[in-house]
Formats: sequence, C-alpha cells, structure tokens
Amino acid sequence: MPATAYIALGSNLGDRHQLLDQALQLLREHPQVRVTQVSSYHETEPVGGPPGQGPYLNAAAELQTDLPPRDLLHLLLDIEGRLGRVRQERLGPRTIDLDLLLHGDATDDDAELVLPHPRMHERLFVLGPLAEIAPSARHPRLGLTVREMLDRQRPAGRELTGVRAVVTGSTSGIGRAVALALAAGGADVIVHGRHSAEAAGQVAARVGGAGGRSAVVMADLRDPRECRRLVEEAWATWHGIDVWVNNAGADTLTGQAARWSFERKLAELLAVDVTATILLGREVGARMKARGEGVILNVGWDQAETGMEGDSGQLFGATKAAVMAFSKSLALSLAPEVRVNCLAPGWIRTAWGEKASAAWQERVLRETPLARWGTPEDVASAARWLASPAAAYLTGQVIRVNGGGVR
Repeated sequence: MPATAYIALGSNLGDRHQLLDQALQLLREHPQVRVTQVSSYHETEPVGGPPGQGPYLNAAAELQTDLPPRDLLHLLLDIEGRLGRVRQERLGPRTIDLDLLLHGDATDDDAELVLPHPRMHERLFVLGPLAEIAPSARHPRLGLTVREMLDRQRPAGRELTGVRAVVTGSTSGIGRAVALALAAGGADVIVHGRHSAEAAGQVAARVGGAGGRSAVVMADLRDPRECRRLVEEAWATWHGIDVWVNNAGADTLTGQAARWSFERKLAELLAVDVTATILLGREVGARMKARGEGVILNVGWDQAETGMEGDSGQLFGATKAAVMAFSKSLALSLAPEVRVNCLAPGWIRTAWGEKASAAWQERVLRETPLARWGTPEDVASAARWLASPAAAYLTGQVIRVNGGGVR
C-alpha cells in the first residue's frame, strides 16, 4: 500500500521558480511516485549559512509512493544532482534542496537518514508551506500536528505567520484597517475591492511592507457569479485560505447613494451586505471544512440588536441582523473544523462619521460609555484577535466593538 510522504523544496540560485517546477516534474515522471499536493511558493530569507545569500523560494509537496524511505531519499538526492546541486559548504546557496520530512509514521536515526527530519519542527520556512497542504499531519516523535508545530514557532507579535487571509471591501475604512492589522500579525492578505484597482494596489503594497505576501482580486459582489469567482481565484492564489473576512458593505450614507430611494438602498444592502456574505461564507466555509480548519469573520452592527429610529436604522438593522443570525447558523454548520464569529461595530468614525453633524457628534458621545468615536483600528484589533489561535475556543459569537454601548 502506498505511503504518504512529505518533502520540502527550496532554491536560492538561478531561476528559482523554474527549478522548483522542474524538481516536481521529475518526481511526477517516476513510476513509483505520485505528487498529490503542492503548496504555494514562499519567498523567505536565508537562515544561517554564509552572509550575502539571496532569498529562498520554498514549497512543500505531498507524495504517494511505493518507495521505502531510503529509496525515496536517494531519488531526491538524484534529482538534486540532475538540477545542478553542488554541496560545497554547509547551509550555502543552492540551486535546489529537497528534504524528506515525513514518510508515513516511519522513524529512523542513522548517519544516512533521520526521520522525521530532525529540524522540521524548528523551521518556519518548512512549516508554513507544509501547513498549507497538511495541517493535521502528525510528527511521529513529538506527537504534534504541523499546525501545532507552526503555532509554537511563530515569533512574538507575529501570531498569524503563515496564515492566508482575504478581506472583502479592504480598499478603505474598516476593511483596510483589518487587512493591515492581519498583515501586522504576520498574515498573507488578499485585498478585495470593487471600483479602484489602484486603491487596492496601495493597500496590498502596505501589506507587503509588513513582511507578508499580498495579492489583489477585484469583484463586484452584487453579482453571485462574481462571488463564486472571488472565492475560486482567492483560493487558487495560495492554494487555500485560512481566514476569510466578509467586511464589504454597501455605502448608502454618503455620496450620490445618500439620495437614493429607500427601496433602492434596501436592494443594494441586501445584495452586498446580506446575499454576498451568505454566498461567500457558504462557499469558502465548505472548502475550509473539507480541508479541516479555517476562520470566517462577518460584520454586523451593534444596534441591529437594539434598534435605531429612522430609515437608516430600519435599513441597517434589518440587513445586519440577518448577517448576525446567519453567522450563528453557519458556525453550527461548520463546527468543529471552522470557527465563525461576527463583529458588531458601534459608532465608528468612517467616511460618514467624519462629516456627521454636531447633533450626531453629541449623540455618539452620549450613547458611548467610553465617550469617543470608535476607529477602524479598534475593529481591526478585534478581528486580528478573533483570527488568531488565542480565540481558538470562540465560535458562533457576536462581538460588540462599540465602546460599551448597551442600550
């Protein structure tokens, strides 16, 4: 019966991407090896070795093989030689590096072969790619899963290292703050927008500046087909998504939309805030559950639970309450593999708040025990925590980020 093996690939000389591709192709050509999964490619800085080396491109692959561990090791060494690997100094630059990490539950410990790989549990550049394809694979000596080993190796303040995230509506406001907060925690972030690719690119550049990978996917979430495309493209970008934030919402308070009829505003809010959240949550949730883990965060509104007078209160109360109720039901449907929670911001100083009248400014201070407007960063901090391992026992909850408002 074929064994499941995992290997790490790395290159920092020559055409790194092509060399990784060639190594995988040579594995595929072997009659006793089947490459069943490959992670996305990660660029990382060298760890140890002589100074002046260029960055590495790293990946991990899952194999189904009839080869015993030593024969598979010999195959990996042969491929290294065929692709120009020359061993001249320890931890020096290389065209290709192929390490056997795991081979079923096999253990070995001699001069030729050590299984599991003796340093895999210490190396973020190994664990990050490996967690994409095998988060539940278990180290037969340590008894830890790949995800657990990765969690232990994340540096302080970078608790989301290796996490792949999507934030819808992240070109401005709360969405932009959430994308940047996740990036500050070490996450790779896909920025989504509808109108301005330029604005999305600017946010993506700031994400990259925080040290993680970034990408942009544009989509009009009023169209269900665009919702499906967004999930498909985002999932394909890095071979999976770990955290999905449904933040995108229709702005019916500012600009030309503020003059729309009640009926038109309602249709827009239902399409973007409700239907898109439901379709995206179901689509990405099913993929996460099948893979065995994930986090979904939706965005509601604190006064949907208590009510607010006027057209806006009726519009946002009805639509955001739907999102909050959906979040609880989705959490039950996807548990225990996927955690689903909902943020319910209160008075947050976004575009509308910046221009609100003196009467509204006074009302915000009166209704908020902490006596100030909230900021997008306040919401983003809560989102970062909910996405992290620190919130691992929290699902199906509505978290009110509102300065203590309870009315």
